[in-house]
Amino acid sequence: MEFITQFFWRCLGYSDISGLNSSEDCESTLVRLDSLKMGSDVVLVKNGKRICGTGGALANASIVQDKAYFEIKIQSTGIWGVGVAHEIADLDRVPLGEDAHSWVLRHDGLIKHNKKDISSVKHKFTESDVIGVSYNHVELNFYINGNSLETPVRGIKGTLFPLIYVDESAIIDVLFSDFSCMPPNGYSEIMVEKQIF
Repeated sequence: MEFITQFFWRCLGYSDISGLNSSEDCESTLVRLDSLKMGSDVVLVKNGKRICGTGGALANASIVQDKAYFEIKIQSTGIWGVGVAHEIADLDRVPLGEDAHSWVLRHDGLIKHNKKDISSVKHKFTESDVIGVSYNHVELNFYINGNSLETPVRGIKGTLFPLIYVDESAIIDVLFSDFSCMPPNGYSEIMVEKQIF
């Protein structure tokens, strides 16, 4: 068992696992919203797992694996959106999905990219709804309370980060692990890319 544990940590990029009991080492492998990649009027709380204020925030890790999944939970309604974006997306501009660098499902049920409506959803989002997002480098999909919205978005290219934005009193929790709903078959939490020396 000890060998398996050591192998696991070494696969994550730790060559010396003797100090892995420190919370700093474990915290560095957690995906969360990034205080260095957020709009100027955004407030992140709960260790980067809750967003409020006005603007968007990206996760601290890009999506590098083949089948990645994350969720948001609506704590307070307002204007919000969830999806993926390039690192250069303007996170002060709300709503996102109006530029060439973001693909989002919005609070009004529209899925937007580059000022175009890609699709629309008839669901009226309410507090406590859980919206899942899956991405496999071929298509982006959204889920509501574990059920697929059947609105795949294709043709997305480049390095992408999970994106959440809020405005008008919306409060959103983001779950990058310990999901509320079962991810689609074969999908899992976003992995943090580690350098191996």
